[in-house]
Amino acid sequence: MATLPSLSTLEHLFAALEEARARTLELIDDLSDEQMIGPRLAIVNPLRWEIGHVAWFQEYWVLRHFRGLPPILPEGDKLYDSARIPHDTRWDLPLPSKAETLKYVLQVLERITNPSHSASRTVKETNDYHEDYFLKLALYHEYMHAEAITYTRQTLGYPAPRIGIAQRGKAQNDSGHSASLGDAEIPGGTFLMGSTPDMPFVFDNEQWAHEVRVEPFRIARTAVTNGEFMNFVEDGGYQRREWWSPDGWAWREAVQADRPVYWKREANGRWLRRNFDRWVRLEERHPALHVNWYEADAYCRWAHRRLPTEAEWEMAASVEPASGPNGVSSALRTSSRKRLFPWGDDLPTPDRANLDWRSMGCVDVDALPAGDSSYGCRQMIGNVWEWTATDFGPYPGFSPGPYKEYSAPWFGDHKVLRGGCWVTRSGLIRNNYRNFYKPHRRDVWAGFRTCAL
Repeated sequence: MATLPSLSTLEHLFAALEEARARTLELIDDLSDEQMIGPRLAIVNPLRWEIGHVAWFQEYWVLRHFRGLPPILPEGDKLYDSARIPHDTRWDLPLPSKAETLKYVLQVLERITNPSHSASRTVKETNDYHEDYFLKLALYHEYMHAEAITYTRQTLGYPAPRIGIAQRGKAQNDSGHSASLGDAEIPGGTFLMGSTPDMPFVFDNEQWAHEVRVEPFRIARTAVTNGEFMNFVEDGGYQRREWWSPDGWAWREAVQADRPVYWKREANGRWLRRNFDRWVRLEERHPALHVNWYEADAYCRWAHRRLPTEAEWEMAASVEPASGPNGVSSALRTSSRKRLFPWGDDLPTPDRANLDWRSMGCVDVDALPAGDSSYGCRQMIGNVWEWTATDFGPYPGFSPGPYKEYSAPWFGDHKVLRGGCWVTRSGLIRNNYRNFYKPHRRDVWAGFRTCAL
C-alpha cells in the first residue's frame, strides 16, 4: 500500500495546526457565552468546554508530555480531562468565559509553534513515539472535534457556521431525478484489512493489517437516499415491529420515533428537513442523514437487504480486482493491491470527495464519479458516514497507543462507521480509518449503504 504524504517537517505540522485552529475558531466565532454553554444534553458537550478541551489535549501531549513544560492552567486537568470528567458534569464546571477560553486556546498554539520550544526542525522518521506523533495526534484530535462542533450546532438549531474554505458548488443541489447505480459485484477472497507500519501515522484501532477472508457479495454503489428512506417511513416502517431488532424496537419505543430526527411533514404531504436553524425541502437524492444504526438496520430488513460488514466495506473501497484469464475479475488474493482512497493513492480533491465543509452539506449520491472505487462504488469517502454491521473491537494483537482512552474503553458497545462525511477533514480520512458510535446516536452525520442478502 502507498503511504500518505508525510508531514515531514515541523513547519508543515505547525502550519497544519494553525489552519485547523483557524477553522475551529470560525466554528464558534458568532456564538455568545450563553450559546457556548447551551442546554445540558447527553449527546453534545458545552462548546466552551469543548474548545478548551481541544487546547488542553494539545498542551498535555505536546507541551507537557513530550516537552516537559509545566501546565499553563493550574486547574486545567480538573476542567478539561475528558477521561476523568463525567460528561454530565461538564456544565457544572467553573469554566472560563469565552474570551478567557480563547486566550488559553491561542496561548497553547503559540507555545507549540514557537521555534524556541523545539529542539529540531526536522521531524524524526521513526516508529517510536517522538514529537511528530504527538503533533499529529493533536492535529487529528482537533479535526475530530471540529466535526463534533459542527454537529453540535445542528443539534442545538444554531445557524450554519461561516467557514472560509466553503465553496458551494453545483453538486450540492438536488438533481430532482433518480439514477440508481445498482449493486457492485465483489468477488470475495482474502485481503489485508487494516493499516501497515509504513504509514506515517496510524490510530491504535487500525493496528495492524491482518488477513481476512470475505465471501463474494453485492454492495450498493451509492448510499441510501432520503427518497428511499422516505418510502420506508411512509410504508409505516417505524410502526411495524417486524423490521426492528429487539434493541432497536426498545429504542424506538423509548423515544417514540416515527421518522428521522430532523424531518417533519407539512399538511400538503411534503417532507422538510431541518438544516441547522432552517427548514428546507427534503432533498430526495441526498443520502439519508442523521439516522442511527437501529434505523439503518430496520430499513435494511424492510428492503430485504443488510448492512455491510466492516471488512466488506473496506474491501469494496480499497482493493483493486485481480484479473484472471482474458481479463476477467477473479477472487481477490492477499497480494491484491489496496488503495489508500477509493480512487487510488492521490489525496482527496473536490471532484472526488465531499469533505472539508466545501459544500456546506451533502450532495447527491450519484455526484462525484471521479471518486469511484475500482468496483464503481461512489462516495465511499466523504458526504456521509456509513454504518456497518460490525461491533467496534480490537484487531488481532491490539495494543493501545499512548492515548490509551482513544479506543479501548469503547470496544464492545459501539458500531463501526466508515468513510467520513462532508465535514470530515481530508487530512484525516482514508479507507482504513475507523469511526465508532453507539447505535442509538442519530445526531452525527451518519447514513448507510446496503448489501444484497
